[in-house]
Amino acid sequence: MSHQTRGIELKWLLLGMFFGSIGNSFVWPLTTIYMHNQLHESLTVSGIVLLFYSGANVIGSYISGLLFDKRNPRYLMLGGTVLATLVIATMIFFNDWPIYAILLTAIGFFNGWIITMVNSFGTKLRMDGRYVFNMLYFANNLGMVIGTTIVGPLYQGAHGNIGPLFLITTVLYILFTLVVFFFFHEDPHPQPVDEARFKSDEPAVTKIPRANLWICWVFFITLCIVWTMYEQWSSNLSVFMTEQGISMTKYSLLWTLNGVLIVIIQLLLTWLNRFYNNPYVQVYIGIFTVGLSFVLLLFATNYLWFVIAMIILTIGEATAFPTMPAIVNSLSPVEVKGKYQGILNAFSSLGKAFGPLFGGLVIGAASYHVLFIICALSIFAMEVVVLLVVRMQRAHTIKY
Repeated sequence: MSHQTRGIELKWLLLGMFFGSIGNSFVWPLTTIYMHNQLHESLTVSGIVLLFYSGANVIGSYISGLLFDKRNPRYLMLGGTVLATLVIATMIFFNDWPIYAILLTAIGFFNGWIITMVNSFGTKLRMDGRYVFNMLYFANNLGMVIGTTIVGPLYQGAHGNIGPLFLITTVLYILFTLVVFFFFHEDPHPQPVDEARFKSDEPAVTKIPRANLWICWVFFITLCIVWTMYEQWSSNLSVFMTEQGISMTKYSLLWTLNGVLIVIIQLLLTWLNRFYNNPYVQVYIGIFTVGLSFVLLLFATNYLWFVIAMIILTIGEATAFPTMPAIVNSLSPVEVKGKYQGILNAFSSLGKAFGPLFGGLVIGAASYHVLFIICALSIFAMEVVVLLVVRMQRAHTIKY
């Protein structure tokens, strides 16, 4: 079976995702701590900035998903990487308040644009959807392993100067852009794709069954809520840990552990999927274990507890997060696959947008432990909703 569609091979999608992931891992783990310690802004202000960042990410995800199905995706992808590179390059020299917040918001828009484009290209590959999304998640986290391993020590070595990190990110995005320019081409034999698109214009094909929509939308809402809670790990938890005397380097090592485990778990899942074919079970297990990680945080009194909680979190993340877009892909008609991947990424980004602000407000009004309780209960509640909706609707779905 060919790995190629529209002239794109899976390996080039993975390489692009890999470069972008390393670049992003030089930005997002430091945002809250940089604003809090270097720019002297409160957690609430940091949360508002990240709200704008992820809000722009929502808009970028939705627009690019719609355009992918209607315009030339190669040009859309190339435009996104070029403009993202220019914005990141600007942040090498301009990273004080408030320009940092403004440019970070622009990066959010283009990151949403690019990730949705990559995922949408993935839906067009003539391969098993779960394998494609598992490998994209694998590449994303392999890049994160490398980035988070060195970002903490580099940040400390630069004495809080974030400019050198944006210089490295710029170089990585230039490499990403070159991959898009040289290897993202239109299919030289487009007839089969054109025929599929012609057939997909018929109303009977484009109308999505109600059961498909139920499952897709419960996944969108679940991702929004789970990401809202998950975002505490990558924003407010850094301050929580440093206040307990745990260094920024040790915090960044948690994300290195996260990335290494995801790489291992993805390889294991790819092997297991040959023998066991029920992606919904992976979603159930994943959501539950993400919630369980917050229960463990309630008892975290030393670094070992954070390590154990991160291991549990990673099992959930690696099990559920790449499986849900694969299921949505299988439930979406061919000519609107980009649209539904865009909606999925938009809802994920919406959760990321509200996460830091939500956490900052709860911490300010109550405490970190109250926040962890709310996170756990919210995720477990969505677990129940997903179980009920899938149980009632799955038998009536149609796969595409």
